[in-house]
This record gives sequence, structure tokens and C-alpha cells, in this order.
Amino acid sequence: MPMSESVLLDTSFFIRLLNSEDPYHKSAVEYYRYFMEKGITMKMSTIAIAEFCVKGSLTDLPIRNLMFVPFNMNHATKAGELMSIVYDERKKRGAQITPRSIVPNDTKMFAQADVTNDIKYFCSADSEAVKVHEIMKSRIKVNFQFIDIRSHTYNETFGILDLQ
Repeated sequence: MPMSESVLLDTSFFIRLLNSEDPYHKSAVEYYRYFMEKGITMKMSTIAIAEFCVKGSLTDLPIRNLMFVPFNMNHATKAGELMSIVYDERKKRGAQITPRSIVPNDTKMFAQADVTNDIKYFCSADSEAVKVHEIMKSRIKVNFQFIDIRSHTYNETFGILDLQ
């Protein structure tokens, strides 16, 4: 039996999904509905839960429809590797990088997506995450597709014709 596909949803996705006043709310809802209809398992990192709970509550999240991904040793080592690539690229561009700089949460979640075999997508509305992903992708093969709900509808992302 083939492994099912899953998507890792980041904090910015849930912020948009749960705020009907947000300009990207409709896009988040459409992606969420698409993932449900297509049986794409929706996952959330424990890192994103921590970020979300700064101003929200775990009970605000649609936890019944989510699987949670803890941050493990293999994720940590991959996150260090990915961040090293980003720091090297930023140094080339003139940024001041201190030794042992922190690893941002997005990079940690990218590591989770990259080493977890069934995660095929990382879904976000974070413009900084897009930039980091582009840097990583320019240097190594990453094992997931970045979905930016701000710039592409689910129809565009998944090649669906809207015939209605």
C-alpha cells in the first residue's frame, strides 16, 4: 500500500485560517478544505504549537483533524545542516553572522518536513520563510514543496481547473 501524502502546516497558516478578518483567510480555508477532501494528512509541528500558543490556545486549533510532529534528534541535526547553508549564503551577501547563531523555528520545521518521508508539502503564509526556503533549495534538494497561500490558490498549486 503506498504511503499517503501529508502537509506540514505552520503557525502563519493557522493564524489566517482562524481569523476571518485576515486577507488570506479565504485562501487558508480553501487549502484546508482541499487537504481534507483529498485525504492529505494535515500535520502541525510542536514548534508551531508553541508559536501559536503565544497569543492563542491549543483549544482554538482544529486538533481533531491534525497529527502532531514532535521535534526529534534527526530533525535537530537536519535543522543545523539547513541553517548552515542559509548562514553561508547570507554571509556571501554581507550579513554579519555570529558563530552558533540561533536556528529559527521555520528552519526547524523545514527540517521536520525534509526528513519525514510522507510530508510532501509545507504550507505557510510567511514571506520570510519563503526566502529561507529559496536559499536552501538553491543549494540542496529538499524533499517537500513549499506552498505559499499568499501567492497561489490551491487550484494553481495543484493544477486544478475551476470549471464552475
